[in-house]
Amino acid sequence: MAGVAVVTDSTASLPRDQAARAGITTIPLQVVIDEVSRPESDEAVTPALVAEALRRGHRVSTSRPSPEAFAAAYAELAAAGYDTIVSIHLSRAMSATYEAACKAAEAAPVPVTVVDSTTLAMATGFAALAGAQAAAAGAEAREVAEQVRRRAVAATTYFYVDTLEHLRRGGRIGPAAALLGSALSVKPLLTVSRGAIRPHERVRTAAKALARLEDLGVSTYAKAARSTSYVDVAVHHLDDATKAAQFATRLSARLSSTEVVTSEVSAVLAAHVGPGVLGVVISPRV
Repeated sequence: MAGVAVVTDSTASLPRDQAARAGITTIPLQVVIDEVSRPESDEAVTPALVAEALRRGHRVSTSRPSPEAFAAAYAELAAAGYDTIVSIHLSRAMSATYEAACKAAEAAPVPVTVVDSTTLAMATGFAALAGAQAAAAGAEAREVAEQVRRRAVAATTYFYVDTLEHLRRGGRIGPAAALLGSALSVKPLLTVSRGAIRPHERVRTAAKALARLEDLGVSTYAKAARSTSYVDVAVHHLDDATKAAQFATRLSARLSSTEVVTSEVSAVLAAHVGPGVLGVVISPRV
């Protein structure tokens, strides 16, 4: 089975069946609840479990995969006959996952190209899918990695959170910390820019924030559609499939025939954004 294997991590929030169909190997990050660490691949470690733990005030944190976990995956893919590997991961500014992959790549039995997507969630997931498609079409590792980088850079992510507290505790908000002082009187809309989570707008109520999130998705889609023939769209949520489905339906109605993928954020991302999150990813096929 000569060719390029594609690897990503669980924060890409790719539905398992979609990753399996694309032949993508997913490396799980770790969820730590009250000092007990388990990988996201553990079927009991669900986003809903994390959401409930946060609601109940348990101590919840996360950690990157070990280099050994990457090494084992790379060795297995090499044994399966792959010549090279492209490994795509969430922004190195938010996690040491990229560094762990790089360390494992140094001793891998086949060449491994590690790509910092500079983003997260389905913005990374869509990039990994694009890489897998290129690999399946016979592209070389360099071409696959370049396609991944183009898709990741072209993607736009906006999301709403009920509170910035979970992001603050996990050290993931960076400049968005400036919003904390007024978090009780406004609802923040955030984005991912230059590898970090940053504030985008402040809206007075949750209802207005969700309406604005929808408008941002529509306007970003329209801009992207002017320069490419197809744009992928995903709606993210945590433990609220009903709200996400309603939002996706409204969004889809405004985007003509475009399919909107609804995907729950991974358990690790859930630990940082908390219950109530709703997000939209616009990823043009470039």
